[in-house]
Amino acid sequence: MDTSKKPLRIPPEFGVYAEEHEIFDMYKRLLSQVIVEKPDDPIQFMIDWLKRDSSDTTKIVVVGPPWSGKTCISTTLSKQINSVLVTEQEILSDELSEHSKKANALLAEKKPVPDTLWVQMIRDRVKRKDCLRRGFILEGFPRNRSQAYALQSYGIMPTHAIILDAPDVVLMERQGGKRVDPITGDVYHTTFDWPQDVNIQARLIEPDKMSETDTKERLDEYNRNADGISNTYAKVCKKLNADQPKVDVLAQAISFINTRQRSEAAHTPRIVLIGPTGSGKSVVAAQLAQKYNIVDVSCGLLIKQQVADETRLGEAVRQYVEEEQKPPNNLVSKILSDRLTQLDATTRGWVLHGYPLTREQAENLTDSGLKPNRVYFLDIPDDVIVERLCYRLTDPISGERYHTLFNPPRTADVKARCVQNPKDKEETVRSRLEDYHVYSEDLTEYYRDDGSVRINADQDPHTVFEFVDSILVNPLPRKLGKD
Repeated sequence: MDTSKKPLRIPPEFGVYAEEHEIFDMYKRLLSQVIVEKPDDPIQFMIDWLKRDSSDTTKIVVVGPPWSGKTCISTTLSKQINSVLVTEQEILSDELSEHSKKANALLAEKKPVPDTLWVQMIRDRVKRKDCLRRGFILEGFPRNRSQAYALQSYGIMPTHAIILDAPDVVLMERQGGKRVDPITGDVYHTTFDWPQDVNIQARLIEPDKMSETDTKERLDEYNRNADGISNTYAKVCKKLNADQPKVDVLAQAISFINTRQRSEAAHTPRIVLIGPTGSGKSVVAAQLAQKYNIVDVSCGLLIKQQVADETRLGEAVRQYVEEEQKPPNNLVSKILSDRLTQLDATTRGWVLHGYPLTREQAENLTDSGLKPNRVYFLDIPDDVIVERLCYRLTDPISGERYHTLFNPPRTADVKARCVQNPKDKEETVRSRLEDYHVYSEDLTEYYRDDGSVRINADQDPHTVFEFVDSILVNPLPRKLGKD
């Protein structure tokens, strides 16, 4: 921190580090756990918690009416993301939990298990090391709003809540065709999900039948509590229509759990636009700067401004600019670093275009503590770029710009005096395109793990901007999978 300047200037790498390692969210989770657990030794508790904390673990609840497919969805998700599946059967058979013994005793006497006891059994299970390390999927719980609140009081708050929904008529039809594999516990259906393996078909059994009255009672009970559950988890909830093929429901569930929750941490946009000449980078940058009041930084214009202002760095690159040669990377990096570390850029954010052009420049940007948090690649065919640039004309008297195909001069006199910028000649444009393609794959590879996004820039400028804007305001999806 530079104490010689007022207001104090915080180095940009501080914010980059805090955002990259999610310091704010980690601190928030830590304080939440301290308040929930109320440990006798808070310092040691925080040390132990930080050692085992993993922000990548998912905590999912899958609820829905009877026969909506909770078991199938939960089992498949558990296998795909390697999370611990917690079911009613598992928590009741937990021999290490005294609460499970009490619940089994009540069930043996055909007495209902209180909500508080269900919550205590769930707490015993999800607090174990496998759930803390890999995350968990809670199938069929909570069953009502009271259980949901009780789980929250114990610090058990899901990152995603999947609520399956289907008409009662469909659910009652499913119940009649339900079959269970006694060995694996997998659930099948005579009409919708019949196994291909004849051995599995032979050993399937019909579960205990329920009367139509009992079935309606269970559905009515769920419907009474459904709104309370969804309202409790409103910010992390996703309702899925269960009256569709299992594959479609599963695909929607995976898409949902791949989304991140919006962080409450302060966010400073650091945007890089990469694309060939004529792809619309400057247009998108100007729109972003206008909408979000961030600093629009064009590398080419910045270098020319340094030369015009006769700064020390401007004098160093003057010769290269006058001879239309590329300045050395170290000088360009220094010019950009000086601009992007100024107070307006560090507090409001920035959008950079025209840099980096090579992998080395991208590495220099990161090494300077200016790692972007959004990278957009604007993709567009070369022929479209040639059409965009090589047919541009300028009126030397009025300064008005025209395009032979899309915006031709209005009169013959204006058309006669219009001239073409030498940079828009086809051989010059194709030469710049070749330079871009030489390094584009290296840039793609370098930013692959930083949430880079590819955009079809051969569209209306407003459509391109809307897509860029949607990626900017929403958290980037995370990659889930097996360890």
